[in-house]
Amino acid sequence: MAIPASADEIPVTGLFQKELLSLDNSIKKFLQEHHSPGAAVAVSYRGRLVYARGFGYADLELKQPVQPESQFRIASISKPITAVAIMKLIEQKKLNQDTKVFDILNEYQPQLAEPDVDPRLKEITIQQLLNHTGGWDRSVSFDPMFRSVEFAKQLGKTPPAETGDIIRMMIKQPLDFNPGERYAYSNFGYCLLGRVIETVTGLPYHEYVQQAICTPLGMKQTEPGKTLLQFRRKNEVKYYSFSSGPSVFSDQNPEQVPQPYGAWYLEAMDSHGGWLASAPDLVRFATAFNNREQCPILKAPAIAQMFERPAGLAGYGQDGKPKDTYYACGWMVRPFHKQGSENHWHNGALPGTSTILVRRRDQINWAILFNTRYGNDKKNLASLIDGPMHQWINQIEHWPEKDQFQPD
Repeated sequence: MAIPASADEIPVTGLFQKELLSLDNSIKKFLQEHHSPGAAVAVSYRGRLVYARGFGYADLELKQPVQPESQFRIASISKPITAVAIMKLIEQKKLNQDTKVFDILNEYQPQLAEPDVDPRLKEITIQQLLNHTGGWDRSVSFDPMFRSVEFAKQLGKTPPAETGDIIRMMIKQPLDFNPGERYAYSNFGYCLLGRVIETVTGLPYHEYVQQAICTPLGMKQTEPGKTLLQFRRKNEVKYYSFSSGPSVFSDQNPEQVPQPYGAWYLEAMDSHGGWLASAPDLVRFATAFNNREQCPILKAPAIAQMFERPAGLAGYGQDGKPKDTYYACGWMVRPFHKQGSENHWHNGALPGTSTILVRRRDQINWAILFNTRYGNDKKNLASLIDGPMHQWINQIEHWPEKDQFQPD
């Protein structure tokens, strides 16, 4: 990857604003230091989009710069989007958080009734899926969302495995812990939430989300992603990874392909990691919850419920003390001493992409999207930029008045 040798050579697109020159320089220096091909950054201040910039290259080979509106795979930032869709259905009384998931996904009831199936599966609730307390722990067993070929083979189907195939295979697996007992991050739990949305609404998952969330918020660059490079969207960046893997589109001597383009199956990750979005679209989404009384997509009680601390070990230590941070419904939450004062965020990572979305208690929100996963020391770029970004934002004394959410 021929990445610019100095920060000054990194192309920058979007509106230049002298008040935010220090942020431009800090981000360019970060990209140069960590050899990242490109990034998009958007920041809102008290509801106004005050910063939307593209850095580096969307396509290194063609020397196409990242634009502020470029689309990136957002990976697990898909989870807060899915969680908001579920909260909307709960608010509309089409769903209850205590409902058992397989009471809704009743097509799997015959399989659940088989004698060797873990009986605890029937007890898992919507709330537990939202909080990652359903009972799956990928560090104990495995992450089924990356077993596309193996599962398809076992079912006698052509790979890659679709979401229904993955669910059928996972019903055969025992849980790693009792539902509700503790927190363990689970992509599969959010895969099930996508199927719940489809069953309750009668619409494909993406259609419902675009209708209930994207359209009301004006998120025009948010759409489902595709695995293969040939299906890259016109506005989408190219993803870079140093590793390759066997293609999931064949089980007979599969060819080695670049990791981001066929070593796993993005379409089946829809509700936990499959969306594309631009940085400004994600900031629109995050900013929708600033004023809970005027949120266009959820009412204040549902928003409060979405950020609530979960019961038990998911929200409290063994000593019963509240944890400093916890996973609510689709968001990490860090409460502060002042009542109702919290930071909310979510990271995302897949080979070729690293992302972060932050909602800060002072109503400054941001999204940062990269088209490669790792920086120095093989650390996720989103994690590496997280702390510095707070510092860079804190140093800004004057924010632009112009709201880039509003067209000229």
